[in-house]
Amino acid sequence: MRPELVWRRALQRSAEAEQAGALIPLSTQVLEQPGLGPFVLRRLVSQTPRHLLQGGPKPNPFLPWEGALEVDRLDTGHVVLLNKYPVQPGHLLLITQDWQPQSGWIRFEDWQAVGQLARDTAGLWFFNSCAAAGASQPHRHLQLLPRRPGEASCPLAALCDAQMEQRQWSWAYRISRRQDPIDCTDLPGLYHHHAEELGLGSPQLDSQPLHPYNLLFDDHWLLTVRRSREHCAGFSINALAFAGYLLATEKSDLTWLENHGPWKLLEAVASSATERI
Repeated sequence: MRPELVWRRALQRSAEAEQAGALIPLSTQVLEQPGLGPFVLRRLVSQTPRHLLQGGPKPNPFLPWEGALEVDRLDTGHVVLLNKYPVQPGHLLLITQDWQPQSGWIRFEDWQAVGQLARDTAGLWFFNSCAAAGASQPHRHLQLLPRRPGEASCPLAALCDAQMEQRQWSWAYRISRRQDPIDCTDLPGLYHHHAEELGLGSPQLDSQPLHPYNLLFDDHWLLTVRRSREHCAGFSINALAFAGYLLATEKSDLTWLENHGPWKLLEAVASSATERI
């Protein structure tokens, strides 16, 4: 059992931040639609937040970050923040205290910070490498959706487990079984191995990854998906879609989704498995 002290502090901090107006939870409605399978489709009921709207350059919300959203500071030079626009209570961001680009390589220090937080709280971690992979901010941040012991990390968790025995998805991805879910010392090696196999490059040879990508991981597996574009049929797609979570806004074409299904949506935004790497 993990202590979950950070998670408890996050929930307490959430109540305080929401009362102060610094935290703005998103109101959503779960939609039932034929052919969704394990996917969870939510429709945004509240006003679309700024990070989901297209526009020009935006100020960096993490330099400085809002004090009301701060949950913890780590000795790795990272800060744990509340997501300002959460769908789930306690949605956490792990940001670098100083500027590091989201589009750069995840560093060893970042993985150390992940391990420090993972020793306290388990859950679904995800990372969007750049705007083309669904990142809303250019400042380095990994995200954590906390989960209780025995709770599935995401709707596609069981299918991710199955992919480790026989890869069946039609897009460019790699998935590996985790060996060290607590300290996370296995993550840097898996990350670099996936990057090499997917043609993303390497930190030793390339100043930044050569293609957009998403990362997702929990205690059991790490999944890397190479991306080709950010959106399809009016859906803005980030790593959570590959975990089985879809968010529809007023721009989303629900008829397209009903006709083609969620798997085609993912296939449309990921690089093809047959594409030259």
